[in-house]
Amino acid sequence: MALVANSPRRNTFKVIIIGDSNVGKTTLTYRYCEGAFTDKPEATIGVDFRRKIVEIDGEPITLELWDTAGQERFRMSMATHYYRKTDAILLVYDVTNRLSFTSLVKWVEESQSYCMPDVPKILVGNKCDGVVTVATQEAQRFADIHNMRLFETSAKLDSEYDNIRSIFETLALKIKYQSRSSHYGLRLEASAPHCDNSSNSCC
Repeated sequence: MALVANSPRRNTFKVIIIGDSNVGKTTLTYRYCEGAFTDKPEATIGVDFRRKIVEIDGEPITLELWDTAGQERFRMSMATHYYRKTDAILLVYDVTNRLSFTSLVKWVEESQSYCMPDVPKILVGNKCDGVVTVATQEAQRFADIHNMRLFETSAKLDSEYDNIRSIFETLALKIKYQSRSSHYGLRLEASAPHCDNSSNSCC
């Protein structure tokens, strides 16, 4: 039995950011990519696209960040498009808005209907500089049930940049090693002649 490469290794990966409107998806990606906070982001209509190159274990990896619209009228018309070929998912809720947290069940179910079940996911509670109405323990239970790591942060605070960077780099690490495991597969080599049977922090 031999370890055999199935396909060329990739270094560009698609990450979608999902969650209700106004939970701060755009400000999170903007903070990560630009290192700043935008206090008047335009409402995302369809998809807002950003790209970031990170280095994981000495290897450059490009994350294509798809910041999706939270409004149902935009989301449902584009769901098939933006979930297609997704490599990882960031689920975002607003820790000051319980409804955005309870809506996560809907978002998880939707992602499961379009994506492979083993797609890496991370749960992010944003806006923890405000009055928190979703306890960390409650969010952690939800994350544990769905096999996700939980981060709590605030895209508004300059002091949270390193934490936000950790969120995306943790996801990049998960993507890289999952991609590597799918890049190689165990396959029996045929012995017949002429046969060539050649991968938590808060503010």
